[in-house]
Amino acid sequence: MIGVGIDAVEVERFRTAKTSLLERLLTPDERDYANQFADPAPSLAARFAAKEATMKALGVGLGAFGFHDVEVVRKDSGEPKLVVTGNAQRLATERGVSRFLISMSHTRSIATAIVIAE
Repeated sequence: MIGVGIDAVEVERFRTAKTSLLERLLTPDERDYANQFADPAPSLAARFAAKEATMKALGVGLGAFGFHDVEVVRKDSGEPKLVVTGNAQRLATERGVSRFLISMSHTRSIATAIVIAE
């Protein structure tokens, strides 16, 4: 294991967020996925938590890569998968990361994500 990161986010911040902020933080596919639910905020918050947990797993701080450089996608099984590109991929390669493991969870008020860099 190269690193582990965890993050927790208040869901309410995503219920009241302006569209421009959501566009800056989350990819179009992440927003589309969340918007299929009656309340997209928990899913949006969990995906944002995953991005911050990835920064922590790589041992870098906010701003080391763009938020769109990390995307949560779903495998056919429904399992979440982390896709890294751009500067996030460069940092992962420099640190010898060959794969990421991710788990996310949320309630109506809190969203969490844990990322392991192997």
